[in-house]
Amino acid sequence: MKKLLSLGLCLVMTICLFSGCGSSNKYPNGKVYVYNWGEYIDEETIKLFEKETGIEVIYDEFDTNETMYPKIEAGASNYDVVCPSDYMIQKMVDNDLLAELNWDNLPNARANIGAEYYEQSLAFDPGNRYSVPYCWGTVGILYNTTMVDEPVTSWSILWDEKYKDNILMQDSVRDLFMVGLKRLGYSMNSTNEAELQEAKDLLISQKPLVQAYVIDQVRDKMIGDEAALGVIYSGEAIYTQRENPNLAYVIPEEGTNVWIDSWVIPKTAENKENAEKFIDFMCRGDIALMNFEFITYSTPNTAARALIEDDDIRNSEIAFPDLSQYDNLETFSYLGEEADTLYNDLWKEIKSYTSY
Repeated sequence: MKKLLSLGLCLVMTICLFSGCGSSNKYPNGKVYVYNWGEYIDEETIKLFEKETGIEVIYDEFDTNETMYPKIEAGASNYDVVCPSDYMIQKMVDNDLLAELNWDNLPNARANIGAEYYEQSLAFDPGNRYSVPYCWGTVGILYNTTMVDEPVTSWSILWDEKYKDNILMQDSVRDLFMVGLKRLGYSMNSTNEAELQEAKDLLISQKPLVQAYVIDQVRDKMIGDEAALGVIYSGEAIYTQRENPNLAYVIPEEGTNVWIDSWVIPKTAENKENAEKFIDFMCRGDIALMNFEFITYSTPNTAARALIEDDDIRNSEIAFPDLSQYDNLETFSYLGEEADTLYNDLWKEIKSYTSY
């Protein structure tokens, strides 16, 4: 019987060895579950974090705030770190989904993130209790200078019939309505039903001119000369210009969205201490620089910006614009469930509209 028990024990140990039961030896300090946008981090930074801390990172991606939110609300996935946008952070705060940060565990976040970004964050995170800025930027028009002759200064060019089937719009409710509302001179945070109906009608009138409503594909299509004009995030614009020098980016004169994506910790997080270690590691100057160089989205990390060797990038008007020279800039706010429903219903009308 003892021999059988001994053989059984050896068999169990062998199975564990080859099935990864011994992974705790590689990661003695536990795990952290991270939920982030697609292609929004340099994977080398994750490997460095695991090596330096002994914490394993389990990493998942989402494509919009609206697909991310239900998973956090349900609490089924138990993510420890998430990277929502400004207005969605406000919604998560309002619905008591986030844990307060222990700033004593975040020295890099306190030292390296510029004060102006914490100031901007107050609009959606009063008291800076829940979020640490990760990336920021603007939304504008990317255009191909070989296809567009006239100066691009206004959102109105996206309604010019000579660019029919050469216009790309964002497949995102708030970003799409931002363009319509701004062109009409309204706030992109409007909850006025008449203004939203007017924006919907304007966007429907544009639909026959639109080649596609897309997100990440704007980048690839513009690089490949498959469209003349596209609504794009500034970080994507930086990347596209590297790949296609004929592309130019502009913030329209009617104003636009200045956004911030930030790290937060859900209340359901089971590894909060590891989550704070992950966030603070990402706020280290050299690590933030690696992420900036990989994803090309503007970093709020002043230590990282100081480390940028390329003067053109460090002083880029796309990556680090002087926002004081622009009018009517706003940050998205969470508008409440009733307004969310209205926006979504109007968006469905736009998507379902067919011209004959």
